Amino acid sequence: MPQQPPVRSTASWRPRPDASMSLLTNVMEHSLDDGYAEATARRQAAGKHGLSRTVSAKLWLAAGLVLTTIVVTIGAAETRIAAPTVAKERGELIDRIESETSSADALEDDVDALRDDVGNRQREALKEHGGDKGELVALLAGATEVRGPGVELVIDDAEGAGGGGGGPRESNGFSNTGRVRDRDMQRVINGLWQSGAEAMAINGQRLTALSAIRAAGDAILVDNRPLVPPYTVLAVGDGKRLRTAFEDSADGQYLRVLHDNYDIRVRTSVQDEVRLPVAPTLIVRNAKPHTGAVDTTGTDTGKGTP
Repeated sequence: MPQQPPVRSTASWRPRPDASMSLLTNVMEHSLDDGYAEATARRQAAGKHGLSRTVSAKLWLAAGLVLTTIVVTIGAAETRIAAPTVAKERGELIDRIESETSSADALEDDVDALRDDVGNRQREALKEHGGDKGELVALLAGATEVRGPGVELVIDDAEGAGGGGGGPRESNGFSNTGRVRDRDMQRVINGLWQSGAEAMAINGQRLTALSAIRAAGDAILVDNRPLVPPYTVLAVGDGKRLRTAFEDSADGQYLRVLHDNYDIRVRTSVQDEVRLPVAPTLIVRNAKPHTGAVDTTGTDTGKGTP
């Protein structure tokens, strides 16, 4: 006899009353997404650790401030302790500088006094042993003051002239910087001598046959004394003739080139009277007074040293 299939109880398979609302039930039971929940948990954990790191950073900052304060305090204390010693050493150094400066000034005064004494003795010797030509010798040697008609020549650097070198003037005997050089003044002075000047001075510095015009860097030295531009040259002679002869000479043309091409300022004027001082020092290297007589044949008959 065939078996009958088991009969299920109606209570075991009866569907849930909210089975038709499973989606709504799932949303209600899981309102927060799992990813958001995990992110929230991580933020909470990080907040706890971040709080601890903030506290640690503040502690390190406080420790650094304390250490800095200690170092600054120690340094200030050491500086305060050493201040009297430093002040004493500074005062001693200032006193030494002032003492050495006073000594140098005194030596310079002595040198000036000796130079004046030597110059006076040389001028007296020229007047005494110069014979009939003593006045002329003293004049040429710069031993006496000079006054008379002449020419005033003022030479100055170009406006805004600076230092430096190079360029066509450096290679051809010029200077393209617009500055007056020692070789420029040499040519001017030599040109005036050749044009008939009888006596000259630059910025109050008397020139003689032994005067030297040199350079020390950008400065011009006359007999080792520095000059400051503008350079004023006073030349005694027939003013108009001297001026014309100089302007027509090669050295006068050279000065015109400096003015036209390199903006070096030049002003020339004829003066009714110029005054030249005596030379600060007279340099006599080999000349000695001669007391003997020389016969017509040129044989020295005296006992003096030539």
